[in-house]
Amino acid sequence: MGEARKVLVAGIGNVFLGDDGFGVEVVRRLEGALPGADVVDFGIRGMDLAYALQRDYAGVVFVDAAARGEAPGTLTVLEPDLPDGERTLVETHGMDPVRVLRLARQLGRVPALVRVVCCEPLSVAEAPFELSEPVRAMVGEATSLVKSLVMEMIAENAVPGSRDPAPR
Repeated sequence: MGEARKVLVAGIGNVFLGDDGFGVEVVRRLEGALPGADVVDFGIRGMDLAYALQRDYAGVVFVDAAARGEAPGTLTVLEPDLPDGERTLVETHGMDPVRVLRLARQLGRVPALVRVVCCEPLSVAEAPFELSEPVRAMVGEATSLVKSLVMEMIAENAVPGSRDPAPR
């Protein structure tokens, strides 16, 4: 049996827009802490992420700030649904995880396991260039949550017959 396939942890966000830098901060703290995973700060580079998803990853965990109408600092784990046949426009300096997944599928591949860890922002503004207190307070909990999700994906990938690794 060959080497187990890795999981990609993708930090998303713009550090110059307050809480939008949440995903970047979480992956910064995770660097070097997740054997079996590639932990990458993609920032606002959606095209780079879409191309990275073409590698043979077992799964991907996106980490991002996302306004969902919850209290600031609320963490949510989403399992995005990608309807077949939907096309997306290329957005080179901006990113929404679902749009990136659609683009990756158009390019040829989306990992079988996909999760998005979202944190509800307090503000996304051009200043103060730092996370708000409620979002900053959740960075540690989010790193633990991402570690747990990665370990689940690695374990699921290691079980023979657990998922079809073929591209979708």
